[in-house]
Amino acid sequence: MDNLALLILCFLAGFIARKTKRLPEQTPAVLNAFIINLSLPALSFMFLHEMPFTTQLIYPMAMPWIGFLLAFVFFKIVQRLLNLSQKTTGCLILVGGLGNTSFVGLPMITAYYGAEYVGIGILCDQPGSFLVLSTLGIIVATVHSAGSVSAKDVIKKIITFPPFQAVILGLAFRVIPLPDWSLGMLKGLGATLTPLAMVSVGYQLKFAMSDRLMSKLPVGLFFKLIIVPAFIYFIYIILLKASGMEIQVTIFEAAMGPMITAGIIAMQYDLDRDLATMMMGIGIPISFITLPIWHYLLSGV
Repeated sequence: MDNLALLILCFLAGFIARKTKRLPEQTPAVLNAFIINLSLPALSFMFLHEMPFTTQLIYPMAMPWIGFLLAFVFFKIVQRLLNLSQKTTGCLILVGGLGNTSFVGLPMITAYYGAEYVGIGILCDQPGSFLVLSTLGIIVATVHSAGSVSAKDVIKKIITFPPFQAVILGLAFRVIPLPDWSLGMLKGLGATLTPLAMVSVGYQLKFAMSDRLMSKLPVGLFFKLIIVPAFIYFIYIILLKASGMEIQVTIFEAAMGPMITAGIIAMQYDLDRDLATMMMGIGIPISFITLPIWHYLLSGV
């Protein structure tokens, strides 16, 4: 309960700080830079170094890839039914197909399942959501914006991303025991992720609904918050007969609101900026309501 209260408090603090102009406009950029370069790499290194590997860990790594491929098929069908533009379709695939498995997902896992399961979230995020965004996501953004990107650029973005570098180092140094003081330092840095991430998310939320978005926004949010986790539930639990806390946390991650970084990419490629903003601005707060429901439905799985 303490973790959940902290999450809500920091989220509201960020939102109020923007409204009252107590923090400068550059605040999200600075906070995000700190998280990406220090908080998330510390967590990634620590949990990848310490976590025992089992076949169950394939499930969290595969989940974002499954969700994104489902989004591509689903929104291509929706494009024909609603006569959507290429840019709007690309936006929906990106923002509806990728969840906020780190900035919101990791604090939510800590609040609902405990810090010992954050490693599952990192597996969903690093080999999952981030790699999907950096590869398939960039390709989708490029194709739907009529731009171009080279394989070299894609690879460079992946290998220069600090959390991904931390994942590689964590795996490489697994055979070397770490002293307690270094683990304490990494844990302290990692602990900054929750408050800073939620302040950043709260600060960036903006609400500006238009008639043009009325037919698209509900479809995108229903897909992200309901269809994706339900589809993962069907595959993992009904078809594959998987069970356990790792599976619960993985499906819980699948139910996260839209990925902020995916929204930023959509806006950078000019893929329906207004829709991307509203998908994040409304989707993340609504996920605070739908996630407890998913947590309840997943209990005992």
